[in-house]
Order: sequence, then C-alpha cells, then structure tokens
Amino acid sequence: MQPLAAPGKSAYLSRMGIDVENLADGAAQELAAFAASDWDAALAALGWQLDCGIDEVIGEESVNRYDVVVEKPAPRNTPSPNPQPGAARTAPGGAAQSPVIAEAPPLPEVDPVAVARQSAAGAGSLEALLDAIRSFELCDLKRGARNTVFADGNPKARLMILGEAPGREEDQEGRPFVGEAGQLLDNMLAAIGLSRTSPDPATSAYITALMPWRPEGGRDPSPSEIAMMLPFVQRHIALADPDVILVLGNAPLFALTGQRSILRARGQWGKVDGENAAGKPLLPGFHPTYLLRNPGAKREAWADLQSLRAFLDRTA
Repeated sequence: MQPLAAPGKSAYLSRMGIDVENLADGAAQELAAFAASDWDAALAALGWQLDCGIDEVIGEESVNRYDVVVEKPAPRNTPSPNPQPGAARTAPGGAAQSPVIAEAPPLPEVDPVAVARQSAAGAGSLEALLDAIRSFELCDLKRGARNTVFADGNPKARLMILGEAPGREEDQEGRPFVGEAGQLLDNMLAAIGLSRTSPDPATSAYITALMPWRPEGGRDPSPSEIAMMLPFVQRHIALADPDVILVLGNAPLFALTGQRSILRARGQWGKVDGENAAGKPLLPGFHPTYLLRNPGAKREAWADLQSLRAFLDRTA
C-alpha cells in the first residue's frame, strides 16, 4: 500500500477516524494523490463524507446482497434414536461432542404430615418438642407469624386445655390465651379452684393451642394445616400426660375426635382418637372468645366447668 505523501496529513486523517494503513491499495493511492495535489480540497471532501455518515471504506465496488449465494451447511450425522446416557456423540468429521446428559428424575413430593410425624416422634421432652416445632418449615402459617405460641402454665398439671390458634395478642406475646379472652379463661378456672400460675399440679392448668402460629387475618386453620400440626399436638399430650383434656372450640374438637360442631359436642365426655394420646378423657367446651360474643352461653359453660371439677375430684 502506498502511504500518503505528507506525514502530518496522514496523522490528521488517522485522528479523523481513517485507518490509513488498512485501506485497500486503490483507495489509499487515490486518497494519497488527491491529498498531495490539493490538501484543502481533500480535507473538505473528507469532512463532507463524514457529515454524510461515511466513516469507513468497505470496498472498491458496491455489493448487491440480494445476489449473494449463501451456502447451506453440510447435514449432520443422524444421532442414535436411543443414545445411552453419558455416551459421547460424534460430530461431522469424526470430532467427539459433549456426552449426552440424562435428565435428572423429578424430586419426590414431600408429605408434610409424614415429616411432622417423624419430627414429633423424635422429641423426648417438651423442650425438644418446642425445638422441633420451631424447625418445621412446611406450614405456611409460620412465615406470617411473629412468635411460636407453644404453651403456658404448669406442664405437670392434671388438666390440659387445648385451644384453637393464636390471635393477634397471643402472636405478639408468644403465649396462649392472653388479652380479654385469656382473662375470661382465668376467671373460669378460678371459679373451680384452678390457676395457670399455680405450682401445685392438682390446682394448676397447662394451656396450649392446636396451631402454634396465627393464621393470617384471624381465619380458622384449614384441614391441611390441622393435619400437618396434629402429630405435634398428639406428642405434646403424650409428653405432658395430663389426666384430662378440655378442648375449646371447633378446630381442636375436630383434630382430636373427628367431630365438627362444638355446639352439639360441648358438655359430652369423650376420649381422644389417634396416635400417642388415644384414650385420654376429653371434655369439649365453648371457647372464651365465643362466650365474649355470646354471653348467654355462659350458663352452659358453667355447667361444663362443674362437670370438669367433678371429674377431677372423683379421680384425685
């Protein structure tokens, strides 16, 4: 390639974005001759081309892309209809390609009830059971709850009280039956000589809930949520080993007996169904929240409390 006559002009063209060294021979010769004869005219012509957007020299002749014939690639070797997993495939020309990687089998579905049953069975104490519940990640209620509500009162008490699910105040404090409903429950227990704070198992109460986490919006727990947490409740009853269980509300009644209406079941003695705690005496009763909304039902609740007191005295 013939260089431009004036080095200074060549450097200037380079600063303008023209790669003089890599221009085709014909273009370089024309540009060199033109620049040598009339530098100012060449510079003006170059500036005009730049203004028009012409900033590189592509070739001596224009190319009609519609006339370009695109060669089709050679056909590949037909792969085996049933390649063996991990076997290498051969590309055209004998080159080995990457081995065929077999698709991983789908992951087995996790049964939350089975996981809960296994986790609960491994708890040898109430403290271990609490750790197992806190480690259980398959219940969506846990993600929206502030605290895990486990129990309150004396775990050696003869009486265990099983409520439904934590409310807003229980979720905040991490204890079952607090707030107005909790105060009413404490008054009900005091009326038959019991207290959750008593150190004496004969006069104390141990209070827990079917669900350790508050359902969003205060809704009732779903049957699937009850089913996955029931193994923990059954293990809780087995570890505490109370003499009698007072179930308050529809959800714990259904979980332990299969019955669905606390209005029909209240006051009627029964026994716990299912694993671990089967056979424990059980008395259904109204939930304190229901009594706050329906004060007229307190007469039936008082009758249930008298029946509970008679059982405790009879079996002392």
